[in-house]
Amino acid sequence: MRAAARGQLPRAHAKTPRGSRAMSGAGAAAAALSRRLGVALLVVVLAAAAALGAEGKAHNYEDALRKSLLYFEAQRSGRLPHSQRVAWRHHSGLTDGLEQGVDLVGGYYDAGDHVKFGLPMAFTVTMLSWSMIEYGDDVEAAGELGHALEAIKWGTDYFIKAHTKPDELWAEVGDGDTDHYCWQRPEDMTTSRQAYKVDREHPGSDVAGETAAAMAAASIVFRKSNPHYAHLLLHHALQLFEFADKYRGKYDSSIAEVKSYYASVSGYKDELLWAALWLHRATGRAEYLDYVVDNAHRFGGTGWAINEFSWDVKYAGVQILAARLLLRGEHEARHRSTLEQYRAKAERYVCACLGRNAAGGADANVERSPGGMLYVRQWNNMQYVTSAAFLLSAYSDYLAEAGVGAVAACEGGGAAAAGEVFAFARAQVDYVLGSNPRGVSYLVGYGPKYPNRVHHRAASIVPYKHSKEFIGCTQGFDHWFGRRSSNPNVLVGAIVGGPDRRDRFRDNRDNYMQTEACTYNTAPMVGMFAKLNRMARQEREQGPAPAVTSTAAEV
Repeated sequence: MRAAARGQLPRAHAKTPRGSRAMSGAGAAAAALSRRLGVALLVVVLAAAAALGAEGKAHNYEDALRKSLLYFEAQRSGRLPHSQRVAWRHHSGLTDGLEQGVDLVGGYYDAGDHVKFGLPMAFTVTMLSWSMIEYGDDVEAAGELGHALEAIKWGTDYFIKAHTKPDELWAEVGDGDTDHYCWQRPEDMTTSRQAYKVDREHPGSDVAGETAAAMAAASIVFRKSNPHYAHLLLHHALQLFEFADKYRGKYDSSIAEVKSYYASVSGYKDELLWAALWLHRATGRAEYLDYVVDNAHRFGGTGWAINEFSWDVKYAGVQILAARLLLRGEHEARHRSTLEQYRAKAERYVCACLGRNAAGGADANVERSPGGMLYVRQWNNMQYVTSAAFLLSAYSDYLAEAGVGAVAACEGGGAAAAGEVFAFARAQVDYVLGSNPRGVSYLVGYGPKYPNRVHHRAASIVPYKHSKEFIGCTQGFDHWFGRRSSNPNVLVGAIVGGPDRRDRFRDNRDNYMQTEACTYNTAPMVGMFAKLNRMARQEREQGPAPAVTSTAAEV
């Protein structure tokens, strides 16, 4: 992805801002009733349309799942295995780390360029792992378990290499500035492969914390199939968390080269809470839950009310995971009060996505396009759509498991039941797959109409196996970048940046804000596609469940 807008200030506030408009008496009651009935109608419509594509046909979630996992093979760096299914890719980055005397071959390119950025790569693996933890049985039932495990392991194998000492983590390979100056296949790379690390003198609590979270979550995934590997991952996760917590600092203060691409705008405190929660889930040790509770206020976990969840801003994910512990009763009495505060913030996020918060000012709810897409900002907005869909789906499951009466409480009154929360999550997934005003699938390769000019160097140039003739740094710009024709290689499974706030989308290679795809766009969808495939199968066998409407208590 190009420079500047990968890290922007999140829409958030710690407390309800003063000066917001207020109503009282009968007027407020009437407005509240109107608003809730409006939302109820919206949910009925979403539930009725959720399983239908742009042309009234049911979405093929199994096909979407298979294609989403293919995308990670297209993003591989290093020596590709014989089982590689994306045949237009070849070996690349085989000398990564050589200048620094370490083996940093492998891992993933984050987007359409060839830098290996540690923070978004780790978040990608965390979300792939969380997808498997929640919906792994559904992935296995679809016959994709092996491919999903391979996608996670390709990342974690690299993290093991990059974690060269207990207090040392290599956080980037390549330089964004020189990389973006060139347009060439990864197999032909002539750009800098300088590697950058964080250590005691140059801390990076955010990237170390996220990598700890990724390895802890992955250790849960591999616990049954590969217990030795799971133990190794957990060992690294424990060391990385201790390093991140003991030597605190933002990684973009230690690695200046990353600031224009993946600046840590939210800081590192959300990653420390995030990593601690994943270590608690992986180990069951009370000390990690104590950490999350003891640092809840100081680190912003129970203070920040956030309208997005992303590679940079983890607070909503932290709050959802903490709320899960409360709903499941997996805590001690002394934790309860703080976990309730986490839950309140988690449900504010859920209700913000549903547009149900009646208090909190201008940022109380997430903006929505006319076609119903959640809209956070113009650059790669789909990352916020897919991550929100996953969080809402997971939280709807947690509410459902908690039993009758468990609902998400919204600011200013009102509530959202588990079925309503999931119906909206499903509608966001279906928007991605083509249930939108343009009838375009933003999952490349899925459906009859999808982006053909994805901003992606390897996909836009003749495959290496068809032409091994060297393509120079600027030669790609001269001969390939400006072509109006479709990319010669289809980047199957990629989810591009997507449309603007009015559902408009321009399929041009130079429109990188909308046509570039990122690994963390697709990662949350692996679990979603698997779950929806299982539900679609059940609906075919048993008939669709009745549409979800507002609860009587809301009306």
